[in-house]
Amino acid sequence: MSECLHVLELPRAEPVPLSATCPECLAAGTHPVQLRLCLTCGHVGCCDSSPLQHGTEHFKETGHPVMRSFEAGENWRWCFEDGSIV
Repeated sequence: MSECLHVLELPRAEPVPLSATCPECLAAGTHPVQLRLCLTCGHVGCCDSSPLQHGTEHFKETGHPVMRSFEAGENWRWCFEDGSIV
Protein backbone atom coordinates (compact mmCIF):
# COMPACT_ATOMS: atom_id res chain seq x y z
CA MET A 1 0.00 0.00 0.00
CA SER A 2 1.05 3.56 -0.53
CA GLU A 3 -0.10 6.95 0.64
CA CYS A 4 -1.09 9.68 -1.76
CA LEU A 5 -1.90 13.35 -1.46
CA HIS A 6 -5.52 12.63 -2.40
CA VAL A 7 -6.05 10.74 0.87
CA LEU A 8 -4.95 13.82 2.78
CA GLU A 9 -7.64 15.86 1.00
CA LEU A 10 -10.54 13.57 2.00
CA PRO A 11 -13.18 14.77 4.46
CA ARG A 12 -12.23 13.87 8.06
CA ALA A 13 -15.47 12.00 8.67
CA GLU A 14 -16.24 9.40 6.03
CA PRO A 15 -19.30 10.47 4.03
CA VAL A 16 -22.59 8.73 4.66
CA PRO A 17 -23.37 6.29 1.82
CA LEU A 18 -26.02 7.79 -0.46
CA SER A 19 -27.56 4.36 -1.14
CA ALA A 20 -27.27 0.72 -0.16
CA THR A 21 -26.37 -0.40 -3.69
CA CYS A 22 -25.41 1.03 -7.07
CA PRO A 23 -28.35 3.21 -8.18
CA GLU A 24 -27.13 3.25 -11.78
CA CYS A 25 -27.21 -0.57 -11.88
CA LEU A 26 -30.74 -0.51 -10.47
CA ALA A 27 -31.83 1.96 -13.15
CA ALA A 28 -30.15 -0.07 -15.91
CA GLY A 29 -31.50 -3.39 -14.65
CA THR A 30 -28.03 -4.87 -14.16
CA HIS A 31 -26.51 -6.54 -11.10
CA PRO A 32 -23.43 -5.01 -9.41
CA VAL A 33 -20.61 -7.49 -8.78
CA GLN A 34 -18.88 -5.55 -5.98
CA LEU A 35 -19.73 -2.16 -4.49
CA ARG A 36 -17.44 0.84 -3.97
CA LEU A 37 -18.01 3.94 -1.80
CA CYS A 38 -16.72 7.32 -2.96
CA LEU A 39 -14.87 8.82 -0.01
CA THR A 40 -15.53 12.37 -1.20
CA CYS A 41 -19.32 12.36 -1.55
CA GLY A 42 -20.71 8.96 -0.50
CA HIS A 43 -21.81 7.76 -3.95
CA VAL A 44 -22.10 3.97 -4.12
CA GLY A 45 -21.05 2.47 -7.45
CA CYS A 46 -20.19 -0.94 -8.83
CA CYS A 47 -16.65 -2.13 -9.54
CA ASP A 48 -14.94 -2.70 -12.88
CA SER A 49 -15.99 -6.38 -12.83
CA SER A 50 -19.60 -5.20 -13.13
CA PRO A 51 -21.00 -4.77 -16.64
CA LEU A 52 -21.20 -0.96 -16.58
CA GLN A 53 -18.38 -0.02 -14.14
CA HIS A 54 -20.26 2.80 -12.40
CA GLY A 55 -17.59 3.37 -9.72
CA THR A 56 -15.03 4.27 -12.38
CA GLU A 57 -17.62 6.29 -14.29
CA HIS A 58 -18.32 8.29 -11.13
CA PHE A 59 -14.61 9.13 -10.89
CA LYS A 60 -14.48 10.15 -14.57
CA GLU A 61 -17.54 12.39 -14.17
CA THR A 62 -16.63 14.00 -10.84
CA GLY A 63 -12.86 13.69 -10.41
CA HIS A 64 -13.39 12.27 -6.91
CA PRO A 65 -10.16 10.27 -6.64
CA VAL A 66 -10.47 7.86 -3.69
CA MET A 67 -13.00 5.12 -3.01
CA ARG A 68 -13.12 2.17 -0.67
CA SER A 69 -14.69 -1.23 -0.87
CA PHE A 70 -18.32 -1.16 0.27
CA GLU A 71 -18.34 -4.91 0.86
CA ALA A 72 -18.73 -6.40 4.35
CA GLY A 73 -15.41 -7.26 5.96
CA GLU A 74 -13.31 -5.28 3.45
CA ASN A 75 -11.66 -1.93 4.22
CA TRP A 76 -9.15 -1.28 1.43
CA ARG A 77 -9.11 2.00 -0.50
CA TRP A 78 -8.17 2.78 -4.11
CA CYS A 79 -6.96 6.04 -5.63
CA PHE A 80 -7.99 6.37 -9.26
CA GLU A 81 -5.53 9.24 -9.82
CA ASP A 82 -2.53 7.29 -8.55
CA GLY A 83 -3.76 3.89 -9.73
CA SER A 84 -2.93 2.25 -6.41
CA ILE A 85 -4.24 0.93 -3.14
CA VAL A 86 -3.86 3.61 -0.47
